[in-house]
Amino acid sequence: MITRSFIEKYVLVLLGFCYATTIKAQDPHFAQFYANPIYLNPAFAGSQGCPRICMNYRNQWPNIAGTFVTTSSSFDTRVNGISGGLGFHFLNDQAGQGTLRSTRFSAMYAYQTNITREFSMAFGLQATYGQKKMDWSKLTFGDMIDPKYGFSSYTLEQQPNKQVVSYPDFSAGVLGYSKRVYAGFSVAHLTQPNESLISGSSPLPRKYNGHAGAVIPLDGNYGKTTISPNIIYQQQGNFRELNIGLYLTKGSLVGGLWYRTSDAVVLLIGFQQNAVRLGYSYDITVSKLGTATAGSHEISLQLSFKCKPRHKGFRTVICPSF
Repeated sequence: MITRSFIEKYVLVLLGFCYATTIKAQDPHFAQFYANPIYLNPAFAGSQGCPRICMNYRNQWPNIAGTFVTTSSSFDTRVNGISGGLGFHFLNDQAGQGTLRSTRFSAMYAYQTNITREFSMAFGLQATYGQKKMDWSKLTFGDMIDPKYGFSSYTLEQQPNKQVVSYPDFSAGVLGYSKRVYAGFSVAHLTQPNESLISGSSPLPRKYNGHAGAVIPLDGNYGKTTISPNIIYQQQGNFRELNIGLYLTKGSLVGGLWYRTSDAVVLLIGFQQNAVRLGYSYDITVSKLGTATAGSHEISLQLSFKCKPRHKGFRTVICPSF
């Protein structure tokens, strides 16, 4: 027999889907910002000089039914003939155990130039093809719940004709950096594409992102033992988030600590050796959701490849790897 608490649980889930038709969507979130650099800001495309592959996996709140699982992969490299970098990014996000799926494929170009002998800038443009898909068969409605017999497969809810929506999207970013300091700003979803799966409009709000940091040597041997303070501010619609973090690098090992305002504390450990960088982070939820969420797990892998000598005057961006 189904209990009252059981019914209340699924009524809340149903209400969540109802409200989802009116609220505006938000982008998937990663805690290892610099392990996914061109997702953070398209101006990072080609910033390392040689070809780079980044792969990311995030499992958010695994203890809650309908968990959020996001995967990302990207490739970027410097191209001397066009005075800048090219990048390609693929993102897949699943919510509600695959009930709602979002995929995006992006291509970007970042023009890089030296402003002074010590300071350089990059300007990035990004074009995206996005798609959102709903699996109607995985939805549960109130009239499918019987207090005595449980779930049935029958509902009076009418299945919408459109369960897939596709759209073009555009973003831009700027990045400034010197030998030890870097800062950037980007705006995603400039045209605010319509993601509605039903009648009406559901524009994807613009996402504003500002980030800054520094890499400070601690042992007089730059690059061996460093500390890197960082700050990242993101705003999308009514959602605002401030991230304050610190990385400590000693040889091939990296440790990190981030605080995300009113939400979580992020612990990170990473390993970097030659062409390989591997990172793991765990979000400790400090909001009202508490320990019931089991936090969030994130894994990143970066592969860097050797290439011909970079164009004279080109500077790489010295920033964290995770």
